[in-house]
Amino acid sequence: MANIIDIQKRLVPDLLDEIQLKYQVLRSVRFLQPVGRRSLAQSLGMTERVLRKEVEQLKAQDLIHIHSSGMSLTKDGMEILIPLERMINEISGITLMEHSLKDMLKVKEVMIVPGDSDDSPWVKEELGRAAIQSMKPYVGTDTVIAVTGGTTMSAVAGMLTPDFATPETLFVPARGGIGEDVQNQANTICSTMALKSGARHRVLYVPDQVSREVYESIKKEPAIKEVMSLITSADIVLHGIGDAHTMAKRRNTSEDHFQTISEGQAVGEAFGYYFDVEGNIVHKVKTIGLQLKDLGNVPNVFAVAGGHSKAQAIRAYFKGAPQTSSTLITDEGAAKELLKG
Repeated sequence: MANIIDIQKRLVPDLLDEIQLKYQVLRSVRFLQPVGRRSLAQSLGMTERVLRKEVEQLKAQDLIHIHSSGMSLTKDGMEILIPLERMINEISGITLMEHSLKDMLKVKEVMIVPGDSDDSPWVKEELGRAAIQSMKPYVGTDTVIAVTGGTTMSAVAGMLTPDFATPETLFVPARGGIGEDVQNQANTICSTMALKSGARHRVLYVPDQVSREVYESIKKEPAIKEVMSLITSADIVLHGIGDAHTMAKRRNTSEDHFQTISEGQAVGEAFGYYFDVEGNIVHKVKTIGLQLKDLGNVPNVFAVAGGHSKAQAIRAYFKGAPQTSSTLITDEGAAKELLKG
């Protein structure tokens, strides 16, 4: 395909630009449908006049359906979008970026979705779809999947379909709640994932941050020990990567600990560990759940994080965490920032 694209770029460069534009329209309609012309134009950053021309052509080709509630993709539109996406990845250099980022971070695999979730919130849904696509080949009967909380994990849960898992697949929270919205806590996300995929789930009703005394006491509880055993023996771990200061504020971190995080110049967070730009751990929250050292025993780890603002956090995490079993699912905004060096 690369040779064909190179030839097309030389002979008919305008054709490739036109294909990319139509792809952007189709892709945006897919995630925003049903969507009005004005909202779609704003999302794409183009005028309604330019968009009208594209929409009329796509409608004439039976790729878009226009009705009173807005535009949506037809069956043909959905079917053409998948192979078109692969072609666009070649044209835009995303495939090359995936290989470059894989070598730079020394991870097992990298998947990049077009766009920047900092600028276009719906790109987070695309991250969710890509995460599901990446994980699905590794999900079988009795597979145990440990999942952390957060808005990105919530987006992944929203993209699950009944064909993702088996009734015996088990979702478990990788850690306790973090005191944020209930919908973004690991317990809730596991419940949603199990419901949408027809699988099972377990809960871990413990605080995210506890004192040493409480930590030692809780670990001895039979119900907690059982869930912890499932978590630490998970076949798949699915997690996000957070900005250090954002996560510290979300957890209502004490002033002393917040100062430690700030003075240590932490830029990234995952599993309660705060990392500086070199991947050094500058602070660790005493948590009930999966620990960083446990990841080395997990066959498949999927990290999902996007947006150019997350680049430093992603880089820091992979410098300090096990990498050989990890797959990174990110977006174009974060990838470009990471590859700047």
